[in-house]
Amino acid sequence: MFSKYKKQAAAGAPAKASKLKAVKPDAPIAPKPAANQSASLRRPMPKTSAEAAPQDKERKRKERLSDIKIQLHKELLEQLNLAALETANEAELRAEITTITTEILEEKGIVLNRDDRQTLTKELYDEVTGLGPLETLLQDETVNDILVNGPQQVFVEREGKLMLSDVTFKDEKHLLRIIDKIVSAVGRRVDESNPYVDARLADGSRFNAMVPPIAVDGSLVSIRKFKKDKLGIDDLVNFGAFNEEMAAYLQAAVATRLNIIVSGGTGSGKTTTLNALSSFIDNAERILTIEDTAELQLQQTHVGRMESRPPNVEGKGEVSPRDCLKNALRMRPDRIIVGETRGEEVIDMLQAMNTGHDGSMTTIHANSARDGVSRLENMIAMAGIEMPLKAVRSQISSAVNLIVQASRLQDGSRRMTSITEITGMEGDVISMQEIFRYQRVGLTPENKIIGHFTATGVRSHFSERFRMWGYDLPASVYEPTKMESH
Repeated sequence: MFSKYKKQAAAGAPAKASKLKAVKPDAPIAPKPAANQSASLRRPMPKTSAEAAPQDKERKRKERLSDIKIQLHKELLEQLNLAALETANEAELRAEITTITTEILEEKGIVLNRDDRQTLTKELYDEVTGLGPLETLLQDETVNDILVNGPQQVFVEREGKLMLSDVTFKDEKHLLRIIDKIVSAVGRRVDESNPYVDARLADGSRFNAMVPPIAVDGSLVSIRKFKKDKLGIDDLVNFGAFNEEMAAYLQAAVATRLNIIVSGGTGSGKTTTLNALSSFIDNAERILTIEDTAELQLQQTHVGRMESRPPNVEGKGEVSPRDCLKNALRMRPDRIIVGETRGEEVIDMLQAMNTGHDGSMTTIHANSARDGVSRLENMIAMAGIEMPLKAVRSQISSAVNLIVQASRLQDGSRRMTSITEITGMEGDVISMQEIFRYQRVGLTPENKIIGHFTATGVRSHFSERFRMWGYDLPASVYEPTKMESH
């Protein structure tokens, strides 16, 4: 069989024989019974292994398919005309890989059933055009994060919970080849002299990798998947991230151009919250966004997106968030949205908020509103700007109007746990008042958190501003709510 995608075979080339070996699986180790559990006040810890335990027959089948796939992949790379693949569509390429795979299997005398053959063809297609074993997880909409700890351990996060997947790599070389394929596509490299890399996949997902010798037990990879369909305010209310009263208050805050900081820990939903808040911005405003990795999906017409750039191999060519921010101030923005403020760009962000760019927004890493203010003070100090503490706090209090605290709770759920207003200065201290909070009341036997959202009873400091802009919220919005007892 000759095709435009297949290289011409040399005449009289001998067929390569293959020997497949099945590795005998390790026998499972039975957990020892805990001694004297009743004498301890501590809750007994589960003794189940974190690893998936497939049946021996299934494991042998997967190992056999993996061995066949490695051999066929080498054969495919030798036989496929890679230059012609650039113009091939998906259907043509799948058909070509299926045809060549069938020929090679017949040459080697390998017999597979229909399901195994389809699985093998799909995995080979992913190896040639995609990211190998990771491709299935990237296409799975239920997976949020992919975490690789060496070639044999691939964890995924679903609904806030980490679990071990059945996806594995053949060996460390296989994993390194996939890593190199990702980073070379964006003009980066990773090796012993440069053992870590930060990049972005074609679909916008964040990618980070660290390779040996820094990674001791095999390469470490983390992928934060990019959601194609961003969650809106209604979606977050339905999911229980916050309630309707908080949504109405946030709409008024964004529409009346309050400067907002979204605070929270890693994976708490800061970017998702920021993206949802941006939906309240008027379509007539000019918005400039600055991010390390472009994730925000603003629906407005007039949006300019900027992405910072790390230095190249020679240490040159870096474009920092501060460089982007300084340039953005010269581009006549109505609002500036910074994906995350983590360094010296904080002083430019505060100055932008203070000098006619009302309604600007950013995110910071902090565990509470008060902690967020301390983080801003520390970042200003780290930027090398020598200012009296009172002057720094005065700058912060006049620039920032609202701090929205997002948290990831112990059961994996994400909640907006606090909305706090900054009302000014009292002496040397920034005065703040909490308007809404998430009140935790208990835990179910399944370790799900029981709680409810409530106003604190404090009327907004910006109520008059809301009224003047046409967002006169009823007094009931600020009334505390009690959780009904069952």
